[in-house]
Amino acid sequence: MSLMFRRLRQISRVFPRIYSGDRFLQFREDSGLFASHWNPLPHPSQNIRRSFTDRGFAIRRFSTASETSHELLPEDNLLSFIESTLNDLEGPCHCWMNKVEDVKDFHRRNGVFLVLFGAFLEEPLVPGSNSAVMFEKVKSLQQRYPTLYVMGFQSSSSIFSDAVRALAVQITMKHYITFPILLSNKNFTEMTDGAYFCLFKGFKGPLTYYEEGVNLVTIDKAIKELMHGENHEKMNNVKSSWVKQIEVIKEPRVCAFLRDLLLYFPGCISVDETGNRLFLSDINHHRIIIFDGNGKILDCIGSFPGFEDGEFESAKLMCPAASFYHAAEDCLYFVDSENHAVRRADLERRVLETFYPKLNATKKNNSLWSWITSNLWMKRDVDTKSEYLDSETFLFPWHLIKSSDNDLFIANRSFETLWIMDLASGEIKGVVKGSQKILEICGQLTLEKSSLLKQIPGGWLQQLVGTNCPQEGIMYTGFMSSLAAFENHIALCDTVGHRVLKLNRESGCISSFHFSNFGILGLPYWVPSSLEKVYAVGEVLAESREVLAEGHFDHVQCFSLLPGRIDIQLNIDIPEDTELVEPLQEGCVWRQARGAAMEVSGLDRKEASLEKVGIAQQWYDEMDNLPYSEPESELSAEEESTSDGNSQERGVCIDCAVNTSPGISEVIVCAAFYLKMKQDPDSSEDGKVKKAARIADFLKPRRAERWEKDQCIQFLMKSDSSIEDLVFMKPLRVKLKIDCLDHPKIDSKEFVLTDSSIDVSVSLK
Repeated sequence: MSLMFRRLRQISRVFPRIYSGDRFLQFREDSGLFASHWNPLPHPSQNIRRSFTDRGFAIRRFSTASETSHELLPEDNLLSFIESTLNDLEGPCHCWMNKVEDVKDFHRRNGVFLVLFGAFLEEPLVPGSNSAVMFEKVKSLQQRYPTLYVMGFQSSSSIFSDAVRALAVQITMKHYITFPILLSNKNFTEMTDGAYFCLFKGFKGPLTYYEEGVNLVTIDKAIKELMHGENHEKMNNVKSSWVKQIEVIKEPRVCAFLRDLLLYFPGCISVDETGNRLFLSDINHHRIIIFDGNGKILDCIGSFPGFEDGEFESAKLMCPAASFYHAAEDCLYFVDSENHAVRRADLERRVLETFYPKLNATKKNNSLWSWITSNLWMKRDVDTKSEYLDSETFLFPWHLIKSSDNDLFIANRSFETLWIMDLASGEIKGVVKGSQKILEICGQLTLEKSSLLKQIPGGWLQQLVGTNCPQEGIMYTGFMSSLAAFENHIALCDTVGHRVLKLNRESGCISSFHFSNFGILGLPYWVPSSLEKVYAVGEVLAESREVLAEGHFDHVQCFSLLPGRIDIQLNIDIPEDTELVEPLQEGCVWRQARGAAMEVSGLDRKEASLEKVGIAQQWYDEMDNLPYSEPESELSAEEESTSDGNSQERGVCIDCAVNTSPGISEVIVCAAFYLKMKQDPDSSEDGKVKKAARIADFLKPRRAERWEKDQCIQFLMKSDSSIEDLVFMKPLRVKLKIDCLDHPKIDSKEFVLTDSSIDVSVSLK
């Protein structure tokens, strides 16, 4: 009997397997056009199934559920396990990273899921490696289909180790991954080595697998078939028809503690040697910082993640990468990676515009409502979502080089696709596929960059590009936008230490740029919430609800005062083990008055005393004046260090003044303090760990898990530089609640205005 069962088992390995439900194999004509589906399970019947598909046949599975008892198949085990982890961020066999705690998207489990397997524990050092290419594909599909549920899955026996989590965080930060990642120590038989996709619907089989070389068009077609004509452009189901859909900008959550560093993944740099200017792409801060050879910040392009042209202060970018300075035009060209665009910044007029793709021509409307919709809501006037994907679609540009023929050579990060763009017209002249073919076209230009990289001492080179640093040829191309020559130095982007280095070619000495004039950067976009978003009753994205709930403050205090002018003085105590890099500048302070108050800090006392503030009238006056208000004149660096940020012996003083009417009001004061640790004679490894832990206390979010702080410490310890040289930003958020009583009663009908002053002490912890 046992011999008979063994024979039957051997026979079953030859014939096609039978499952319950329907499953079709791809026809030959599809697999010829695109790299077709594949099953990761090695099986002798693969050749037989291929012979059927070569003849144009399809295999249908017949249901046998009524004849046999249900038994979980390997793929059912995998789907059941993933579904069981959705409600818990961490369990005995799993850990979710980059996932919002209260997100409800995955709870609607009848949607279409795209899972990226096996790409989160091996840093792709070599351009064109499968992981880098797979990240580009899955991110493009995530942007194309807002209703598609995208996630990552990584199986490892040591998922709870700090090393595994640190590597996953590093990859998430480098490739700007916004979808959740599931780590598991369970071993599934269908798992294979390398990166691949898995597509399914509603946590039910069958699973469709795609190998690393699959064409993006193939997955796009399969997703459309599974969605069965759903409205792919629908962001969220808001009940009221008049409400404009709100674009929610997603950012990597698992490495959010790093955004309070001065630089957050500084990855690309270019130089204007004549003007002594360097252009640094502070990629994950979505801005380009312009500074001189001494580190003084001269200007900043970009203020918020998104896609919008305009003045530098209001322009929106999404992970800007490589750039080059065009001296004849006095313009900076750079690639806006996550927006799949090329932008041009006019440095004289301080205006940003989109160079490619061309904006849709729309009739300009000067009405008040048009102004509100164009400025209060994020918009995108460029059509980047065509009905069908194309293998030559302009996706995730990263490298940018100007050729001698007045063309732009633009390559993606994996260096597998090159777009040749005409600088005069902004049109794409050709597309080249494959790293070797690309090097044949622009090899000489990349060789010049490689020669600079070879001048870096070996230890520093490993710090910049990884432990297994490449040594020659095409492997250098992934880092060619991270360095630039200026004067007798080489500027280097250190994405590990989140800093910019300066190598002296003659002496070989390497030092860090010491930045100054932080007031130009203003208050970071994630610190205040300048406009409170109001949603209609309905279903809103979880990320939006979380942003509204994040209105936590470092200090909240209540006062009961008479109406009139209130002079507020905030006394901020700086921790003893830290020091300010430079005095607090006015550009780093933001004030707002709500309710029965109006902020009058910039007005003269006599002028401010004439203001009569009413709740309704104040709101209408501000709305009337807002579209026609002229931008305030810029203050020089010397003028910005005003009395509003007075330095004291043990801290800083911030002044604020408001006029109040009877009623309830709130005064919000936010500020950005740029700090560094004080010099400490203890240079031991334990001393460095203590300093890193202290900085992690400043950086980590309030609701961060313990392991997130450990990850922060590990990242800070990776750098070879001194901990005392690391500049980080400590945000301060203060809310003062003021309850103003009625005006004092007198015989005349005139208002009696009273002056008050309050002192508030706050400590940066």
